[in-house]
Amino acid sequence: MANNLRKIVIVGGGSAGWITAAMISHYLKDSPCEIELIESEQIGIIGVGESTIPPFLQLIRSLGIDEVEFMQETQAAFKLAIRFENWRQKGDVYYHPFGLIGGPVDVHEFYQVWLRGKAEGHPSNLQDFATASVMADRWKFMSPAMAPRTMIANANYAVHIDAALLAKFLRKFAEARGVKRTEGIVNDVATRPDGFIEKVILKDGREVSGDFFIDCSGFRSLLNGQALKTEFLDWSDVLLCDRAIAVQTANLRDPHPYTLAQAQDSGWRWRIPLQHRAGNGYVYCSQFCSDDEARATLMSQVEGEAVREPWLVPFKTGMRKQLFNKNCVAIGLAGGFIEPLESTALHLIYRGVDYLLRFFPDRDCDATLAAEYNRRMRADYEEIRDFIVLHYFTTKRDDTPFWRAYQQVTPPDSLRERIELFKASGVLRDGVDDMFRAPSWQSVMEGMGIRPQRYQQLVDTLPAGVVKGLLDQSAPMLSDLVDTLPSHGDFLRQYCPAPVPEALKKAG
Repeated sequence: MANNLRKIVIVGGGSAGWITAAMISHYLKDSPCEIELIESEQIGIIGVGESTIPPFLQLIRSLGIDEVEFMQETQAAFKLAIRFENWRQKGDVYYHPFGLIGGPVDVHEFYQVWLRGKAEGHPSNLQDFATASVMADRWKFMSPAMAPRTMIANANYAVHIDAALLAKFLRKFAEARGVKRTEGIVNDVATRPDGFIEKVILKDGREVSGDFFIDCSGFRSLLNGQALKTEFLDWSDVLLCDRAIAVQTANLRDPHPYTLAQAQDSGWRWRIPLQHRAGNGYVYCSQFCSDDEARATLMSQVEGEAVREPWLVPFKTGMRKQLFNKNCVAIGLAGGFIEPLESTALHLIYRGVDYLLRFFPDRDCDATLAAEYNRRMRADYEEIRDFIVLHYFTTKRDDTPFWRAYQQVTPPDSLRERIELFKASGVLRDGVDDMFRAPSWQSVMEGMGIRPQRYQQLVDTLPAGVVKGLLDQSAPMLSDLVDTLPSHGDFLRQYCPAPVPEALKKAG
């Protein structure tokens, strides 16, 4: 077709640039369209996006990448859930698991059946029926595909990866499919009379022209933000944290198969274990905590020796009003950022590329396609924003200035409406292509102390003894089954052992 894109230019490497390059080169492999990625070794990558959610592995499989090889090359470990500590109140623990909770009972959703059980005095907890939570809590792992006709099949999983190794792995993948990598720093952006980007100019004077540009330049947002002056929608009124300190430490023991998110005095701390080391960080609000205090707090709580110096990541939560503007799409941090509490940063990268492939433009960049792209991506960002605000907004903590400040936050109307609907009878508002399914909302609502006022009346059609019998039997059965599984560490050693990285050998 005469008007097809002939040249796509990606500005920036890291996870965003190389996920983009890998996906586009895979799907355009038989197309004459050129793809060039410009990055500089001098510009460090943020490198804290180390925790993923299950769709990430669907992406890896869709590219034809072998899971075992991928896990070994990126030092990956498995992730079944997020473990939340001290969020509702100090001392509280709950899990947000991947996969199903229980299974349907006739035509009834398990959650509604459990609510009836609770109304009738049953002592169980919701997560007793979530395979991924039970496995995570006992540091056990088995791939659901290996136990297809058992309760293990109800679990799902994601991975913890080394972000720098991920970029390296996907760079090799993309270059093998014809992507040209150019070393250089973009200094200037030239636009055409109609406002479209014509070319980028590198520090050494070289020029790179293209029909379409993808901005993966991180928080600097060189193309979408600086050159095209796209408005930024600031969400710091509902997401108070604005900085993170991150550090990598050597593992002292086998990795746990979950991401730890532990609430702190002025934010929260993460621990993301890979096979031989862990990523750690403290996400905090600078209004209530200095960088030095945050660093001291983090370093006093991490396990194992630091394998590199801690580094600071200042951030602003929100998103560009138009991620797709003229002939440019912003992917990753260049388009927006929502703090990493639910491990969605990498998800938003491949979601952004996925939608770009779905609404793929020609050289005219039809505004209708851009508008639909922006609508869909904004819905994703807002859904994630609401889900993260939910954790803060529903806390009972008021023991520090930070948590008291959250008592004054007015949540987005969309979140308030979701909570009210859920409180009425456990109903969830569904959107198109929702990222967080019912078990996610149910787990966090229950974990934060929000339980519907009643269960749905249809569940009363189940005979009296059925509900109690089901709940009495299911949890012990699941518990006994999980006890027979290998530990997470043993499973990794058997299935996809990764070599000890050089940096850790030296540290050891």
